[in-house]
Amino acid sequence: MATATETSTAPPTFAENHMNDVPSSLPSTSNPYQAAREALDRDGFVVLPASLFPTFDLASLRDAASTLTASARSGKWPYIRTLPKQFPPWPSKPGEHGIWGVQHLMHPLNPSHATFARSYFDAELLKYVSVLIGCSEEDLTMELYNMLVRPDGEFALRWHRDDIPPEASDVEELERLGKPGFHAQWNLALYDDASLVVVPGSHKRARTSFERSADPYEPNMPGQLVVKLQAGEVAFYNNNILHRGVYDPTKERMTLHGSIGTTLGSSERARNVLQHGVGAWAKEYDFEDFEPAMRERARAMREALVEMGKSSGEVGFYSKDE
Repeated sequence: MATATETSTAPPTFAENHMNDVPSSLPSTSNPYQAAREALDRDGFVVLPASLFPTFDLASLRDAASTLTASARSGKWPYIRTLPKQFPPWPSKPGEHGIWGVQHLMHPLNPSHATFARSYFDAELLKYVSVLIGCSEEDLTMELYNMLVRPDGEFALRWHRDDIPPEASDVEELERLGKPGFHAQWNLALYDDASLVVVPGSHKRARTSFERSADPYEPNMPGQLVVKLQAGEVAFYNNNILHRGVYDPTKERMTLHGSIGTTLGSSERARNVLQHGVGAWAKEYDFEDFEPAMRERARAMREALVEMGKSSGEVGFYSKDE
């Protein structure tokens, strides 16, 4: 979902990047939804405690995640993110380098699709999403639900903004950063995780001269912060905050990586979403196994995604890195 191209610069090790680890806190207020919105607006990210999402069943999610990850590593599940590629499109087989992500958790061919979908369409999660986007729940659009897993070898993502190319000028950056995001993006950690590295506040400004000239894998970006998550916690973050991922190949990782949009910005989100191929199967999903209220929500959000696909046509890819 980003726009940079591959580089031959070798990524630093996991240990070299875990510096300046500072916990994030949610402001104290009588309105937790507004507090989350204020923190996201101010810092570019916010960590919500697991206690806010009592219906998340971590044991079931871990079982489903483990089964699907095993299928992906063995080549039986074709929707994967392969090393050393950071951006889509990815091949359908792990190859010699293995994987770092599993795509399309809610695909109807996944036997555990309903387990993942229930967390994606969770009523409390959707309340936070609608407030963070600034729209009504009726305007929400189904987008993506993928999983970031322990890579099969040393791997890190470059510093990037998801929706702004690295060659953008200061003026171009500020112009894009001044526009609404029209979506909410989050990580739900099934195990303790410290892989996301951000520069707080960078979603509101152009890059500094140091950030522009820094190595793509710079291990000590000024002001960087490692977002530490305990199992069950949810980190929402602005996808145009300056960020990267640094992964420990020796530690289990299964982090659900989701995004939900709004019909108010379908044209702005089309390529970011549809380049992942979700449109190829979303219209087949009927949500029959869900309780009525969730089924109604899910179907409405699915229809909004299908409509996005119909009106957008061929969207291509933001990046075709080799």
